[in-house]
Amino acid sequence: MPEGHAIHNQARRLRTRFKSRPVRVDSPQGRFAADAKRIDGRVLEKVEAQGKHLFLGFGDLWVHVHLGLFGKWRIAKGPAPEPRGQIRLRLQDDEGYAELRGPTVCELLDDEAKKAAVGRIGPDPIRKSDPTPAWNRVERSKAPIGALLMDQSVFAGVGNIYRAEVLFRQNISPFRPGKQVSRNEFDAIWDDLVVLMTQGTKKGRIDTVRAEHLPEIMGRRPRQDRHGGEVYVYRRAGQPCHLCGDEVLMEEMGARKLYWCPTCQPG
Repeated sequence: MPEGHAIHNQARRLRTRFKSRPVRVDSPQGRFAADAKRIDGRVLEKVEAQGKHLFLGFGDLWVHVHLGLFGKWRIAKGPAPEPRGQIRLRLQDDEGYAELRGPTVCELLDDEAKKAAVGRIGPDPIRKSDPTPAWNRVERSKAPIGALLMDQSVFAGVGNIYRAEVLFRQNISPFRPGKQVSRNEFDAIWDDLVVLMTQGTKKGRIDTVRAEHLPEIMGRRPRQDRHGGEVYVYRRAGQPCHLCGDEVLMEEMGARKLYWCPTCQPG
């Protein structure tokens, strides 16, 4: 599932391609056809990313998209090709097109429903939101911080990679209950997420290794992985920790794979 930085990147691309212009909207698959007709030809006024959620504003109506595990956008210049496969939503103007396939959510909302949907999403580090609502949840929770970071009503946009990496960078065990995380530790986590996720939006990939731990400095091989980017523990189970040399571990938490170093993240 794309993490928040990818959704913000998609929002930027859609904004660049279509904002402030009339857009032709259809649903070749047919599942969104009735709602597509309601906004076809309208001006796309706003494109907003909130964590892993995308909102396209056409006046008083909003297309709400959540990609889930299988959704993806194709955004390109030039005329749209003949529809192939299951295209839920297609946007077009005279200069380019965007095709949406396989989202978990693709729905049309009015202003009130959009406001309610945003209200269910936690503060977003990329938007530099006020983290107080997240802290209020964390300090009262018996749930492990590793689970709370993946709860989109607490931390918007944080996925498996950022979860594992920010906890490693802050030397915090993912199993520590939220209520045992100090305010200073929470602030360090939040500030680190702001930096890492904003960088991810700009780079289009996730890099979490500090400059002094890069391969060329430490004399190790660069990461070879389809996700790209240099990381400390994500997808490195069974390999030595870059810092202490002990084995990186993995187990499931909340039906997702969790990676950590028990030496660097004691507890």
